Amino acid sequence: MRDAQRGVLLIGLPGTGKSTIGRQVARRLGRGFLDSDVVIEQRLGESIREFFEREGEPAFRDIESSVLEELTQPGSAPMVVATGGGIVLRERNRERLRTCGERVIYLRSSPQDLHRRLRHDTTRPLLQVADPLARLRELYEVRDPLYREVAHFVIDTGRPSVAALVNMIAMQLELGAAPPPA
Repeated sequence: MRDAQRGVLLIGLPGTGKSTIGRQVARRLGRGFLDSDVVIEQRLGESIREFFEREGEPAFRDIESSVLEELTQPGSAPMVVATGGGIVLRERNRERLRTCGERVIYLRSSPQDLHRRLRHDTTRPLLQVADPLARLRELYEVRDPLYREVAHFVIDTGRPSVAALVNMIAMQLELGAAPPPA
């Protein structure tokens, strides 16, 4: 039950439902919710897409790392935090996710499911390419092992409803024991 009192960090590819599910998990647990991308945009005073296009990915990843450190400071109230899809790309961030004391949940979706969800979304910089499905496959291939490396739980978001996913996450948190790696 001690784990149910820890914060929750949601990781996964763009479009897996981190923000949508995160809000519902926070409500269910009676905690605050933060979306790290919203925090970054508030800090920048512009959209991530605009910053990304002007300054490039490395500058964005620097800010993303800084925000992750702030949101996982020891002693802060346990929150539910939806992270950006690329948070795991830097070893520094993976180490932070492993050692911050929060429960890390990987919301996993297939590239095909994500493509169906995101095909009309123009706000995600990494998907503004000629073949978004191929890009999602590339992102999945690179990031899936990194998400699994730091996750306490892996939850497939392909078919279940948001309510069912929230129930699965709450149950895992209440049980407090991580399942064996998938």
